[in-house]
Amino acid sequence: MAEYKAAVSWRRRGEGFLEQRYSREHTWTFDGGVVVPASPAPTSVRPPFSNPECVDPEEALVAALSSCHMLGFLHLASKRGFLVDAYDDEASGVMTANERGVLWVSRATLRPRAAYGEGRGPSPDEERRLHHQAHEECYIANSVRTEVVVEL
Repeated sequence: MAEYKAAVSWRRRGEGFLEQRYSREHTWTFDGGVVVPASPAPTSVRPPFSNPECVDPEEALVAALSSCHMLGFLHLASKRGFLVDAYDDEASGVMTANERGVLWVSRATLRPRAAYGEGRGPSPDEERRLHHQAHEECYIANSVRTEVVVEL
């Protein structure tokens, strides 16, 4: 078993908390020491009570899904002898209301593109199988109810 930790920290600055007029900016600190400035999405909480320059939880979820998929894909490609030179993904997430009217990230779409070393790449069918297996083995995708779609 492995355990993963993140520290989330917020401090009130100034007045207005009880009137819902307070900054929601906070930090995420990870075990390696990286500190990420975080805030709700400006679509959820309008500025100046949110900061669009910070990472919001919704986009962090999409990034985690994309990153997990990529790491699995790179591992599988490497094991099969395919030389990956670059990997990019323009992932996106959609938030909708569920049957109780509660918002959730209902769908994440991954759009991975890999570039291969000359003569060392998979056929289109092999690449689809690699992405399928990477998706099936992604522990983040297996941990959420969000529908994760891989568009090739």
